[in-house]
Amino acid sequence: MSEHMTGGDAMVQAVLRHGVNTVFGLPGVQTYPIIDALQRAGNQVRFVSSRHEQGSGYMAYGYAKASARPGVYTVVPGPGVLNTGGALCTAVAGSAPVMCLTGNVPSNFIGKGRGHLHELPDQLATLRSFIKWAERAERPQETPGVIDEAFNQMLSGKPGPVAVEMCWDTMADSALVTMPEVPTPSAGPEVDQDEIEAAGKLLTEARRPMIMCGAGTQHASKEVLALAEILDAPVTAFRSGRGVVAEDHELGVSSAAAWELWQDTDLLIGIGSRCEMPYLRWTGMTRADDRPAGPKLIRIEIDPVELLRLKPDLGIVADSADGTRALAEEAAKSYRKTANARTRIADAKVTARAKVERIQPHVAYLDTIRSVLPRDGILVKDICQTGFASYFAYPVYQPRTYITSGYQGNLGFAFPTALGAKVACPNKAVVAVVGDGGFNFSMQELATMAQHNIGLTVILFNNGALGNVMRDQQMRFDGRIIASELPNPSYTGLAESYGIAGYRADSPNSLQPLLEKTLANNLPALIEVSLELKDEVSPWPFIIRGV
Repeated sequence: MSEHMTGGDAMVQAVLRHGVNTVFGLPGVQTYPIIDALQRAGNQVRFVSSRHEQGSGYMAYGYAKASARPGVYTVVPGPGVLNTGGALCTAVAGSAPVMCLTGNVPSNFIGKGRGHLHELPDQLATLRSFIKWAERAERPQETPGVIDEAFNQMLSGKPGPVAVEMCWDTMADSALVTMPEVPTPSAGPEVDQDEIEAAGKLLTEARRPMIMCGAGTQHASKEVLALAEILDAPVTAFRSGRGVVAEDHELGVSSAAAWELWQDTDLLIGIGSRCEMPYLRWTGMTRADDRPAGPKLIRIEIDPVELLRLKPDLGIVADSADGTRALAEEAAKSYRKTANARTRIADAKVTARAKVERIQPHVAYLDTIRSVLPRDGILVKDICQTGFASYFAYPVYQPRTYITSGYQGNLGFAFPTALGAKVACPNKAVVAVVGDGGFNFSMQELATMAQHNIGLTVILFNNGALGNVMRDQQMRFDGRIIASELPNPSYTGLAESYGIAGYRADSPNSLQPLLEKTLANNLPALIEVSLELKDEVSPWPFIIRGV
């Protein structure tokens, strides 16, 4: 079917035909035709407007991570796109399908360097330098094909962020545009049976294997658990792979428990994972060996380039579900379980928990959150002390219920990301755990939260400091403090000024009824928890080992 439409209409209609029903963004002059097209398509799509471009990008990321559906946002070019750079980097780190729709200077100004509004020397080159794919739609009639390829690039292989730009004048021009059928997505790689058989031989030699999951396993819970059951192997993850096997299952273990088992592990099976935990976190963050020492290593990776960055003894190029299923079938033929393997795992979990208990008050607060949040409830953690402790002290039970910024570790990401997660999953309980330092990056999104009535609960731990920075200054720089003290506002008062319920808690016991109330109400809410940095026990000994 063909009809006359603007370039902006073509962008929006091409995206909607891929099943998108939510777009995040911030209007601006170079994207007016997109915004107008979204307004006229109002019965087909929800537009969630942020207060800062970085919020738009993070909301799209949270939407994608919580739902496994593409997160789409639109912002103006140049500084608008650059403001979303942190979110796009996070989408790379978290292997999340995020799409940015943006503009550019008028077509006859491309490459001229005349200083047109929001001009970058080469926006496409800038984007291509750090995201998965970026392209320009040169004419309205070309737009459906460009958008189709953007979806293909975003979703095929290892998912990742993409961007489509259109020049200011092209976006307003009209042309006869044909919307073809949505193409079939590219198929993933076929499992190589020779690789599976070779991996099976390594398995037969192993007595104490461990499975480590990453973001690429979120759709492969059934397959990973089946392999773990055959091997009686513990399943662990550091961030994005958590919940693939529930950590209250006898084979699901936290990173702290995995450390207790690591010294005796003779085979690691990394599935959809960069294996950051054992080869960076557990080696002091300074070794960059591309072929690590330690136990034998099998990796199942959809991206063959990853197998060059960290070289395994045996690499399997496959989708995580397909490769793990094939490996489980092979293991079932000949693998002999080690006696008392599950007892060893249970003992490690008890030992780890006893050690973790000293990380207070963070563990007590996390225990409270876990006791209130349903099994399918979503926790989004920021870069703060309680957030760090959640890596090992907050049990995760289901995929896509623990959202982090991946290896980027960017401050201030959690609040807008949690807004996107709640928009994606309005019937699930969603909690953002943030610190005062991170919340100050994005607290303007309280307005977005209120305007769109997003029923998120924000738990804000306020210690009046950039906690990590101040602790490092105290310990490593003879106590010389600079720029790490934070004179903060009343956050509850700030929330209330937007019409959002604000509460205060000063203990895990006082937090519990407040959290129960806010989650039951399913309305925007902020709970401020006051802490003293001097009373906090650092979680870092459980995050970076080997130092």
